[in-house]
Amino acid sequence: MSTPHLRLRILHSNDIHSHFEQMPGIAAVFQKLRDEAGEEHTLTLDIGDHMDRMRPETEASGGKFNLEIMAATGYEAVTLGNNEGLTFTREALAELYGGQNGPAVLVCNLLDAETGAVPSWGAPYHITEKSGLRIGMIGATAYYDKYYRLLGWDILQPLPVIKKLVQQLRPQVDVIIVLSHLGLRQDELIAAEVDGIDVILGGHSHHLLEQPLHINGALVCGAGKFGQYIGVVDMEFHPETRKAVRSTGYVRKVDGQRTDPVVAETTRRLQDTARRMLDEEVAYLEEPIHMDWNREAPLGNMLAAVLRKWTDADIGIANAGQLLDHLGSGKVTAGRLLDICPSPVNPCRITITGELLLQALEESLLPEFQEKPIYGFGFRGKVLGMLNVDGLSIHYDGTALPYSKIKSVWIGGEPLVPDRTYKVGTLDMFTFGIGYLSLSKGTDVKYFLPEFLRDIIRGELNDKSAIRDGEIRRWIPAHEKDC
Repeated sequence: MSTPHLRLRILHSNDIHSHFEQMPGIAAVFQKLRDEAGEEHTLTLDIGDHMDRMRPETEASGGKFNLEIMAATGYEAVTLGNNEGLTFTREALAELYGGQNGPAVLVCNLLDAETGAVPSWGAPYHITEKSGLRIGMIGATAYYDKYYRLLGWDILQPLPVIKKLVQQLRPQVDVIIVLSHLGLRQDELIAAEVDGIDVILGGHSHHLLEQPLHINGALVCGAGKFGQYIGVVDMEFHPETRKAVRSTGYVRKVDGQRTDPVVAETTRRLQDTARRMLDEEVAYLEEPIHMDWNREAPLGNMLAAVLRKWTDADIGIANAGQLLDHLGSGKVTAGRLLDICPSPVNPCRITITGELLLQALEESLLPEFQEKPIYGFGFRGKVLGMLNVDGLSIHYDGTALPYSKIKSVWIGGEPLVPDRTYKVGTLDMFTFGIGYLSLSKGTDVKYFLPEFLRDIIRGELNDKSAIRDGEIRRWIPAHEKDC
């Protein structure tokens, strides 16, 4: 009688982005799949961006509630997404991951700029044993070099690092899994160019692969986004040679009808606690401050003004869609600021010509820009919205033809000069080539981290002069100028 094959089941999730409401359903699906295969044959992994600071649970706890819910769900190893690596400081990450007994944190291409080593709370790889098999896991995160340098990290191109580690680990293990928060195109490239990988579990680009790609002997997988699906890989190995004889993968939809009671209760408790923590008063307003996506409004003007001041620029510019609602009179809480400005978007300063600036201002008056939906790049709003400005006085004719609406622009008492350059305090997302595209052509880009927009506007709400200045109009219809 032949010896049965060795079996391994890998469960994986990615890009949950703090959708805590999905976790009870995810935990129930995971547990059912573990029960089917046996705990000793099952490995449970997350591929990054479990955290998202737009959600109260993450913002209030600095990510600790995410780790608590992950521990309750049974994750054994995770890698960093950009939402973990870039929205928390080095110190915050050390506090978050340094003292807990949760899953192993794997990231091979992120080094402390001071020591040149992977941070002490993480590891480039981890070897574990399941079903009598030695399993090597390598984690890698997306290459955002400028941002990571500002936060005190050195970020390495992932492919050479992964290739070196695979060569190092292959003689020691039976299975190699890459936890890749790099995006599908990078996963395909790594699979094609690095021999010896068995499975690449992907994230970052939110790709959903109902069946894995088979590239150079590796299964390339991805389970979508927001916990709507989880992924499963089933493998069988010859008991003597330890070579894979069968590898399959699929995704399982998480419908939420079946939930894990422990994780459900933990989720409710953490959500209630987060709401209480964010009830801290940060300002008190005597009058409401209004916003509008399609026309100039005081709250948008205040955001543009603080961007100008924060970045020491000539001009401040912000798209109105960053603000999701008004601020009412009375108590303003940290939770309310998170509600109206949830995006993990950072200030930045660019140098731009008057010609490119004028193009963005003209586009700001067009419905196709104001109502344009934007996805990703840190933006957590609905639509782009018009441009709120500070340091400018713009006279326009709303009835004129597109790109002919602006009649004059004044900067500091002088007319805008098309071939002159200006320093503009604005949003990092514009430098990525989305929204108002002419703003992505700025030079001398400087990012300001780790503060988000809600952090920098918070202090302005206690400044009565800043509130009064927000009422001063920057966009003036031409017929009013002529009166």
